[in-house]
Amino acid sequence: MSAASSLSEIAAELYTQPLGDFIAARNARAADTSDKALATGIRALRKPSVAAWVVNVFASERASQLGEALQLAAELREAQEDLDAKALAQLGRDRRALTARLAAAAADLAESRGERVTPSTRDAVQQTISAAFFDPDAAAAVASGRLVRELEPTGTFADAMDTIVGGGLPSAPLAPSAPPDELKARRARRDAERAVREAEQARERAARDAAKAERVAEEAAGRIDDLTSRVAELEKELDRARREAEHAMTDAADASERRAEASRAADEAENAVTAARAALDALDGSR
Repeated sequence: MSAASSLSEIAAELYTQPLGDFIAARNARAADTSDKALATGIRALRKPSVAAWVVNVFASERASQLGEALQLAAELREAQEDLDAKALAQLGRDRRALTARLAAAAADLAESRGERVTPSTRDAVQQTISAAFFDPDAAAAVASGRLVRELEPTGTFADAMDTIVGGGLPSAPLAPSAPPDELKARRARRDAERAVREAEQARERAARDAAKAERVAEEAAGRIDDLTSRVAELEKELDRARREAEHAMTDAADASERRAEASRAADEAENAVTAARAALDALDGSR
């Protein structure tokens, strides 16, 4: 067994010991180790925070439950890129509910071992588990059972693993438990389901467009009928107006002839008046 692997195993044991006994247990273990390099590594192990210790105890004693949750989280991280907004919102609610249940279970387990877990510690435990759900390196750190400190729910952890985990780097991040063929089939099914959704949405859009086009066509047909009727009415009015114009032109011609006759009669009457006045004047002059 190599020194590195021995150190990780010893760290996993120490990080689940009662917190109050950690320093004494760590120093005693280092003193009992004949390998100077290993003893140095043991003495360098830092005491975990309360929240980190709670998570370590849960990872050690509920490894199967935590492992299943982290594997599910890994599969959900892979699947969420294909989800729509509504499904993503539901996924977020489900994640929060699951992390809350796991954090509560971890806190209850720690309290059963005599450790007082405050509300702020419970929150830190839940945030640490939430970080493991979002980041594969955080998931590996949580599953190792060798956390030194709690984790924030956001961020990346690959470059800070030596400050997060004691006793050496944890094993590779957890991968989904499903075999590659099953994952491939699951991706293919998601792709097919997405294609079905998109086709259904396209069909609905086409149906809406067709219904709108039908309404537009019906409205246009109605307007054509109305305008055709209106054209017919206007043509009738135009015919009447033309006939009335013809009558008016005839009346105007008749009136022009009557006006000419009246003018001639007026001229003749004027001449007659002039002649009569001249005759009268002649009579008056002969007296």
